[in-house]
Amino acid sequence: MTPTASAIEELLGAQAGVLSRAQARAAGLSVDAVDRILAARRWLPVQPRVYRDAAHPDTVEAGVRAAVLWAGADAVLSGAAAAWWWGLPIGPPGTVTVTVPRRRAPRPRDGIVVRRRALDPADVTAHRGVPVTGRALAALEAAVELGGAGGAALLDRVLAAPPGADRLDPARLVAAHARNVGARGSAAAGELLAGALRRARAGAAHRIRAALVRARIGGWRCDHPVAGVVVPLAFPAARVAVEVRSGAPAPATDATAVLVAGTGDEWRRAVLRRAGWRVLVLDPAEVLHRPGRVVAAVRYVLTDRPPGPGLPSAAG
Repeated sequence: MTPTASAIEELLGAQAGVLSRAQARAAGLSVDAVDRILAARRWLPVQPRVYRDAAHPDTVEAGVRAAVLWAGADAVLSGAAAAWWWGLPIGPPGTVTVTVPRRRAPRPRDGIVVRRRALDPADVTAHRGVPVTGRALAALEAAVELGGAGGAALLDRVLAAPPGADRLDPARLVAAHARNVGARGSAAAGELLAGALRRARAGAAHRIRAALVRARIGGWRCDHPVAGVVVPLAFPAARVAVEVRSGAPAPATDATAVLVAGTGDEWRRAVLRRAGWRVLVLDPAEVLHRPGRVVAAVRYVLTDRPPGPGLPSAAG
C-alpha cells in the first residue's frame, strides 16, 4: 500500500468512511485520481465535494461528519446534533445543525440547517475529530430544538446525571446561557433552564428532608426566616443553613468529590454570615446519587467535627 493509500484508509477509518475532496487532495490524491474513484463508484457523493467510501455503511455518524465537512473548516456542529454527538440523552438527529461565521453564507441543504453567528471561544471545542459546541451549549440548544416537555425532560436528565468529571452541573449550564444571551433561541433556553433548575432544587430539598428523617436527625425547620431571608432548611439551634446549590458560577473543585461547590446566591450567604450563621450548600446531583454523604456532611457541620476526606465544611 502506498503512503497516499495508507493515509486515505486511515482517514476513512477515523471519519466513519467519509472524507472531503480537500482532504483527499491533501493526502496526496490528484484531481484525476479522485474523479476515477468516483467514476468507479468506490466513493459515493453524500454532500457537494464530500464522499463516503462504498465499503463503509451509511450511518448517522457518517451523515453528521459529512455535513460538517461540507460546511467548511470553520463550521461547528451545533444544536441537537451536537448534543447527540456528545452522548447526551437524546436520540439521533433528524437534521444536522452547523454554525458558521457571519462572513459566510452557505445555502442550507436537505437535512442540514446552517446558522450564521459568532460563537464564544469558550463554547467551541472538538470531540471525536469534529468541531462542536461545548456540552453545556449543546444541551441548551438541543432543549430549545426539542421544545416544551421534550426540552424540559432533556435538561432534567442532564442535571440529574451522577457527579463526575463529565457532568454538566448547573453552573456550567448557566454560564453557557449567559455567554449566548441575545442569540436566537436564548430566551427559550433561559426559560427551560430556569424551570429545570427550580425542579432540581425542589426535588433535592425534598430528598434532603427525607434523608434526615431516615437518619433520625432532628432540630431542623423548613422555610425558616433569618435576617430578612428565608432559609429552605435550617437548624436554628446550631445556626446552620442547608441549601441546594443554584446555577450561579462557582469556584473550581475536585470534580470527583463535589459536594459543596460555591453557594450560588452569594448575597444570601453574606446576609446569613453577618447574622452569625453558617451555610452548607449541597449539589443537587450529590443529594440524588449520594444521600449518605449528604447526611454525613450535615452531621459533621452540626457537631463541629472536622470533615472527613471528600466531605465539605460549612461556609462561615
